[in-house]
Amino acid sequence: MEIILLERVAKLGQMGDVVSVKEGYARNFLLPQGKALRANAANIARFEEQKAQLEAQNLETRQEAEALGAKLDGQQFVVIRSASDAGALYGSVSTRDAADAATEGGFTLDRKQVKLPRPIKELGLHDVHVSLHPEVEVTIQLNVARSPEEAELQAAGKSIQELAAEEEAAAEFEIAELFDDIGSAAMDDDESGDATPQPDSARDDA
Repeated sequence: MEIILLERVAKLGQMGDVVSVKEGYARNFLLPQGKALRANAANIARFEEQKAQLEAQNLETRQEAEALGAKLDGQQFVVIRSASDAGALYGSVSTRDAADAATEGGFTLDRKQVKLPRPIKELGLHDVHVSLHPEVEVTIQLNVARSPEEAELQAAGKSIQELAAEEEAAAEFEIAELFDDIGSAAMDDDESGDATPQPDSARDDA
């Protein structure tokens, strides 16, 4: 199907371009979302009449998107999820979760603006692309952790593997200290036992 684009569409073209696309893509996405019109004589004439207005609207929305993008780009948002010790999530983080996290952080985003090739299924820091406008895309970072404390450590640059290794080392250190304390207590008992006075019979024999 041939269509005329009413705005820039990635991998298709710029506003005003007449392009050929699969009918399903046009019917289910481009046409209902107002991104394009069927490329017939009437619609092409209609576009030419509205071209200046559409370009002005596009410029205004692009400038708004650029202003928002300047604040949003590079921001990190924490998402708390349950996960195994190996870092695998019990579930996943979706585009809706990413949009909700950004919105809670003070930036109003729609899940349709979040570009996530596949759901996030493990703990850690994940870069996510956000399309604020057909011509404006920024990158945010999701800090997926099991607790706010873990999120802080991840933000400081520590991986789940490093955190697990540190926890294991701390546990081993505590166990070693425990055995040292038990050993010291046993030695104290032995020393105190050596100093125990001998019975009277032993003294008499001597």
